[in-house]
Order: sequence, then structure tokens, then C-alpha cells
Amino acid sequence: MSLSTAERERYRRHLALREIGEAGQEKLKAARVLIVGAGGLGSPAALYLAAAGCGTLGLLDCDRVDLTNLQRQVLFDSTRLGEPKAEAGRERLATLNPEIRIIAHAIELRAANVREVFGQYDLVLDGTDRLATRYLINDACVILRRPLVSAAIHRFEGHLMTYVPQRGPCYRCVFPQAVDGMVANCAEAGVLGVLPGVLGTLQATEAIKLITAVGEPLLGRLLTYDALEMRFTEFRVTRRRDCAVCGDTPTITEPEDMQRDAATPEGVRRLTAAALHELLQRGEKPLLVDVREDAEWAAGHLPGALHIPLGELPQRLPEIASQADPVFMCRSGGRSMAACQLALRANIRSPANLEGGLLAWAGTVDPSLRVL
Repeated sequence: MSLSTAERERYRRHLALREIGEAGQEKLKAARVLIVGAGGLGSPAALYLAAAGCGTLGLLDCDRVDLTNLQRQVLFDSTRLGEPKAEAGRERLATLNPEIRIIAHAIELRAANVREVFGQYDLVLDGTDRLATRYLINDACVILRRPLVSAAIHRFEGHLMTYVPQRGPCYRCVFPQAVDGMVANCAEAGVLGVLPGVLGTLQATEAIKLITAVGEPLLGRLLTYDALEMRFTEFRVTRRRDCAVCGDTPTITEPEDMQRDAATPEGVRRLTAAALHELLQRGEKPLLVDVREDAEWAAGHLPGALHIPLGELPQRLPEIASQADPVFMCRSGGRSMAACQLALRANIRSPANLEGGLLAWAGTVDPSLRVL
């Protein structure tokens, strides 16, 4: 797919890069990329992929632009309030680069339509904030053999990983199962406005690398970002032979909608704040592991708890005895569920997740506990 004279001028800075050059820019022009979620992550990813000359760019989002979005969703402005995000995003990208094709999918992604939508694209970027949709996207990409760049954000933290069929682990290998609703969304927990800009730009970078075959993608690596500490950390992850979707004998062979009340992963105990309080009142001393960040811990924590931020947990799991029956806790229950899954993979027996996190503890047991 050759470049026009105007395109050669527009992408001159890419053409000057030996690693990309004309051949790489032609690959970008031929690429078909779908961005699921035109929000905080999808906004910068879409802007940079459009500017880079991605020939066909799909935006999938069923939501409308709200005033609260504008603090971080840079694809929109105040004149777009109330408009469908997919359509408003398409118009914005068309003004940025009229040389490319932008397709708006103003729909909710479901198992019933994921094959039809994904079949139109070569590469998928996940910018969603619902676990159910995240797992659906991952499973569909594995089943349909589509590369996937996945990112997620929470308050001041984010993580990123890339999946390429037959070349590394998928999202379920790292997080085998989670309960939708356990991780607070941006509206509930808040988010630093620039945080999705960092992760979304990294997603666009990974996409360009995959399309042009330049550099090393994040295969078998989970990259985490802590904005408060301005620190990137990388964790090596491997494909699970027992993964439900990409393992040796997969049990998920068709895309499925995950229910909001999906079961807790096998091996993880569910512990309410009231139940934990009762244990402590009886004089029992379970190992309490708080996986929040330093600032959250400093604001308030349970006496006797061990503090291991989630980003440090893979290296510090040896500090937890395999027979400890630990109770993991965070702000609202999402990060602690991820900690339970990491503990299971390390053969730590019967980890428990404090349901609702320390917010639930403050709400039902000790209102004096300060929870950021």
C-alpha cells in the first residue's frame, strides 16, 4: 500500500527513522486497529495512532461524553457534552488526520457481537474499565488469534501488557479470574487525570511496534506504573498451561459474557469485615497483608498488618509462609483479589480477600479508620 505525496510529507519524521521508514509507514497505512473504550486510555491511544497514520481505526464505546470525563479524556471538549463517544471521537480524529478511515462502533461489546466486530481488525487495544469486558476482550483475542494490548488504571497506578497468539501469556494467565465490581472504577475511586495519558500512550507505542515489527513488545512482561513514586516496574510472567482460554486444554472455547456476580476463584476465601472483626475479637491472629500504596497505608491501617504494596508482592511473596492463610486487604477489594491470585500461584494456602476492603471495615467496624 504505497504512500501518496501528501502522506510522505505528513509522515516525514517517521520516514526519517531507519527502523520504520517507508516500509513501516506502509504497514501502518494498511493496519486495522480497534480501540475498545474511547475514554481515558482510549483517548491518547486513538489520537496518537491516528496521527501516526494507522489506516483504519475503530472506536468502540456505548457511552456519552460527560463533563466529568473532560478531566482526563482528551479526545473530547466541552462542545461534545452529551454526544456518543464513538461518534464524537470519530469526528475529532477525522480533523486530526483526514487521510485515514475511522469507524465508530457506538455499541456495548458483548459475546454476541464480539466475533463480528473483531473480525474487521488485525489488532485490538483494551481501554475499558470493567473487568467483565476485559476478560471478554482477552478471551476473544485468544480464540480469534488477534494480538491485544491491554492496560488498566486505578487512582495513581496502572499496568500494561501485550498478548500475541502463540508467543506468550494472555491476561487470564496473569489474572486467572476476578469478580467484576471488586475493583472500583474511576467514578468511585478517582483517578489522576494524566495517568491514563501515560498508559494510553504506551498502548499506542506497543501497537505501532507490533504493526511495524520494530523493537520488543511486552510479551511475557507486566509493566506497572506508580505515578506517586514516578516508578516503572516490570514483572516476568509466563503462560499457564492450565489457563482456561490459552492453556493446553482450554475450557473457554467461545467468547462468553462474564456475570457481575461471578464466583470467587477456587482456593480464595471470602471474608467480610464483620467476619474478620469476629476472628480478631476471639483472639485469633491471622496474617493481615495490606497491599495498598505507601500514602494509603500512612493515612490509616489495621494494627499488626504487614504492608506489601501490590507492585512489590511478586518479589516479596517469600515473606509469607505457605501455611499462613493470609488475609489480603486494600481500599475496596480489587487489588487484594489480585494479591490472592498471586498468592495461589506461589502455592500459599487458602488466601482470603477482605470483601469491600478497608472501606467496608471503616463502614461497618471502625468509622475512625481513615481510608484514602
